Amino acid sequence: MAAGEGKRMRSRIPKPLHRICGKEMIRYPVELMKVAGADRVIVVVSPDNREAIKAVLGETVEYAVQEQADGTGGAVASCLQLLHGNTENMLVVGADTALVQLDSVNTLLETHSEAAASMAVLTAPSDGPSDLGRVVLSKGGKIIRIVEASEVEGNRDELSPLFNAGVYCFKYSWLERSIGKLRPRPSGELYLTDLAAIGSRAKAGVSPVLVGEMEEVIGINNRSQLAIAEAVIRDRIREQWMLAGVTMTDPGTVYIDADVTIGMDTTILPNTILSGTTSIGENCEIGPNSVIRDSAIGHNCRVTSSALEEATMEDHTDIGPFSHLRPGAYLESGVHIGNYVEIKESRFRSGAVMGHFGYAGDATIGARVNVGAGMITCNYDGKAKHRTVVEDDAFIGCDTMLVAPVTVGEGSITGAGAVVTKDIPPARLAVGVPATIKRNLK
Repeated sequence: MAAGEGKRMRSRIPKPLHRICGKEMIRYPVELMKVAGADRVIVVVSPDNREAIKAVLGETVEYAVQEQADGTGGAVASCLQLLHGNTENMLVVGADTALVQLDSVNTLLETHSEAAASMAVLTAPSDGPSDLGRVVLSKGGKIIRIVEASEVEGNRDELSPLFNAGVYCFKYSWLERSIGKLRPRPSGELYLTDLAAIGSRAKAGVSPVLVGEMEEVIGINNRSQLAIAEAVIRDRIREQWMLAGVTMTDPGTVYIDADVTIGMDTTILPNTILSGTTSIGENCEIGPNSVIRDSAIGHNCRVTSSALEEATMEDHTDIGPFSHLRPGAYLESGVHIGNYVEIKESRFRSGAVMGHFGYAGDATIGARVNVGAGMITCNYDGKAKHRTVVEDDAFIGCDTMLVAPVTVGEGSITGAGAVVTKDIPPARLAVGVPATIKRNLK
């Protein structure tokens, strides 16, 4: 169910698309349902958020449109026609149930099946969040009805110590027959929770199922709860990777997004942020004070106090401290990048070295090239970007300016402070301002 307006978020972004650990909130329950074995996943959207949600989930799910804001009952009713005739059981979750875990859903499904219940409800002990509804139980432990959070004060005497966690499993044939019995509340909404009372009166069997952990029932209705959910999932992510063989010397200062992958025997040092779809190989050292987004890092690499964005480091490369790989930067195996270096849309081939401050933009730096301190590729002429090529085994002297478009040939050398405005053939020494050929090095 993803059609709610989410007004308490106070945002122009649809609530299901707010991110938790780098991943849109709605992706958590969608992925959970798929892992739990759902044959089909239908996302109920509103006319206002349909296109935005579809842009995120694409064709991986089906969609039903809840044309009117008529509550959770209306949301479920809007998708029943898509399932008519070929559905046995139906799992219903909200788009904001990002914290519910697979074990709890599996227990819900198993209990629903074993009890031959028409409806099963995930519940939690009532020492948890206070903005959830409560359930009323019979002496036999079945649910008689569900009381909404706004109605709790007037019904405390009959309430059980269980919260409604907002995750349900229905026998589809019963749900299809019963949902038409829902009646609008004063707000005009149809409450899916009223089906519990309908099922109880019909002796259809409504079973409560306890969640595995209390944190799973935290709802996400505002920015404060969004931050709480972020903290919970970050803890889970760190625990997952440490159990998989990743060392974190100070886990509380490490931030790892949900889609990041990390290889065994890698160490993540304090104050490091790994975001987006970043992948890190085995036996690496990352940090301290490093920020890496949507980048690929191979095995046996080191990133020290540096930033990477949409960049690639092959095996046995290192960078830092205080350097920056911008989008399109690519370091082949054995490349060394030292301190205060910025690289953008450039490829450094195997064994190239740039040990000290400088800038390489829109460049190809050949294998085994040594780039001296202060080298700059002057890639922008005020109108367009141009490329610089430094061929294999060249030596770029300190403070060399390479004014693109320009090529430095294989094995050539530039003297300190050279301003290279014309191509240098292979095996030449070029010095001066502007640089001129002084010697054939063959």
